[in-house]
Amino acid sequence: MAELKNLFNPIKIGEMELKNRLVMLPVTTGYGEDDETVGDRFVDYFTERAKGGVGLIIVPFTPTYVGCPIQPGLYDDRFIPGARRLTDAVHAYGSKIAPQLITQYHLICEEGGSPEVVGPSPVPNRIMRCTPRVLSIEEIHRLIEEYGKAAVRARQADFDAIELIVAGGYLLNRFLSPSTNKRTDEYGGSLENRMRIILEIVERIKQTAGEDYPIICRLNVQENMEGGYTIEDEDPKEAVRMLEAAGVKAINVYTGWHESPVPTIHQSLPRGAFVYLAERIKGMAGIPVIAANRINDPVLADRIIGEGKADLVGMGRALIADPELPNKAKAGRVEEIVPCIACANCLAAILSGYRNWGEQTKPAISCTVNPGVGKEAEYVLEPAKKVKKVFVVGGGPAGMEAAITAASRGHQVTLYEKEEELGGRLFIASIPPYKDEMAALVKSLIVRTQKAGVQVELSASIEPGTIEEKKPEAVILATGGKPIIPDIPGSRGKNVVTAEEVLTGEKEVGETVIIAGGGMVGCETAEFLVKAGKNVIIVETLGRMANNVIATYRPFFLARLKGTGIKMETNTTVEEISDEGVRVSREGASEFIRGDSVVLALGYETTKQFAEDLACRVAELYSVGDCAEPRTAKEAIEEGFRVGLSI
Repeated sequence: MAELKNLFNPIKIGEMELKNRLVMLPVTTGYGEDDETVGDRFVDYFTERAKGGVGLIIVPFTPTYVGCPIQPGLYDDRFIPGARRLTDAVHAYGSKIAPQLITQYHLICEEGGSPEVVGPSPVPNRIMRCTPRVLSIEEIHRLIEEYGKAAVRARQADFDAIELIVAGGYLLNRFLSPSTNKRTDEYGGSLENRMRIILEIVERIKQTAGEDYPIICRLNVQENMEGGYTIEDEDPKEAVRMLEAAGVKAINVYTGWHESPVPTIHQSLPRGAFVYLAERIKGMAGIPVIAANRINDPVLADRIIGEGKADLVGMGRALIADPELPNKAKAGRVEEIVPCIACANCLAAILSGYRNWGEQTKPAISCTVNPGVGKEAEYVLEPAKKVKKVFVVGGGPAGMEAAITAASRGHQVTLYEKEEELGGRLFIASIPPYKDEMAALVKSLIVRTQKAGVQVELSASIEPGTIEEKKPEAVILATGGKPIIPDIPGSRGKNVVTAEEVLTGEKEVGETVIIAGGGMVGCETAEFLVKAGKNVIIVETLGRMANNVIATYRPFFLARLKGTGIKMETNTTVEEISDEGVRVSREGASEFIRGDSVVLALGYETTKQFAEDLACRVAELYSVGDCAEPRTAKEAIEEGFRVGLSI
């Protein structure tokens, strides 16, 4: 492993000294209490990240009353005690902490009023699907005062610095952007006027909280929006100069809006895709610059700093996935890090809350690869009260997670996998284009399985009778499911294969391929085949293609598929397969689609015979993952973890 020579050097932001160059970027969690205060769950979550060794933690807080507790508030003195609990807990592990003062889209502008979507101008807000009400100059002045008061409370709660967010398409970003700020008064028009509200907030914070209180600005330097600015324009560069002159002590580089047509956090992007933006800003700023977006690898982070492209590296979702990332990296245990796979499940949960503002159900993040997120006090690995002999049958994500967890608690665990390598369906999921992060997850699971002391038996099919003879005290079945073969004429013909058989190279297909099933597996298999030079048609019964793809990724995913020339047919059901193609039903009419091969991507079904055969042979029997019911990777990993925790 490459030596990390730069990442763990200290650095100062203003008067605040950090022990290393890793910054936990602000991610809204939804873990605040219903009254917008900081409670146990919130403290436990961030304490775990501080314990993991990160240098600075930035946490979203609202400086104004918005009427929905997606994140905690700092708009009243009643929030100070809870916030102080948080800072005390983080400081106990040597990390520094700053609130990000964030006004998103809503404000309550009068006492007793309701939340309103507001903005600098009546330009439609696509994320909220409405046109905002325009803020008056009096309301802008009141907002500036609220920021100043919130900063005072932050300092009273012993936060080490303040961050302002002028990014993501949130309110201050909409003032800065020429695409959404069409005002003709002193808060619109020229860059100086569009920056006015931001600079007045900076000045007010200095006046109220002190000249020595470090202010960081998370600044959007490339909007990726029609009519917005790019890094090639003078606006973001001059904005940095103005912020530095105003006394801001660091720039946290950001790109994109949540409604931008350009993805910024998804698997299809290479790691470090936007580091060049930080490098451009660092070249003209005299204050520290934080690089961000799609960085989940400490080796890459160390290289970014060593090559002078940024002074610090921000990681948000990477520290959700593995809060121990800094400590593992410092100790040379990089291969044991649980990688963020950039699935964006966490973001999708929170964005659903914006669109359903005011509903009783409050969104909260979870993580595909880390079942303990938001459950830090509940999911605690404690030594087993009685050490047991445990067999795990199946080496997919559920089986490996169960084995790791059980072995980490002291159980004697043997894992049996019938294939030549571990991974199961997760290995297959890593084969299509842009799925490198899934391969990284498989590697991490294998390494952690070995490090936990699990005895792994590969190419090892084990029968119920053999298990009974070996007398394990607990058996965890993680044997997966099998692809669904529909009960229609021709479904078992020579030209019919499953998506798994295609992806693994077990079966070959002809030049024109019809894929039955337009979910994630079918669409990713289609992209795999197009890159291999095939002509592909996807046939989907539902009215939406890629219906099970995460909402924050689906538009980018479908746009990419369309760009490859894949034909996508919705509301179309396969009724018969022949050597020449498929007969389908579309809106009550029958038609024939010609093709050389048919790929089945219709999901998985459970086989429970093994479990039934073992039911009376072992004292403790658990089924996890697809062999219990068809599961997502997230559900399989959490189920494996819970079972490993319970034995």
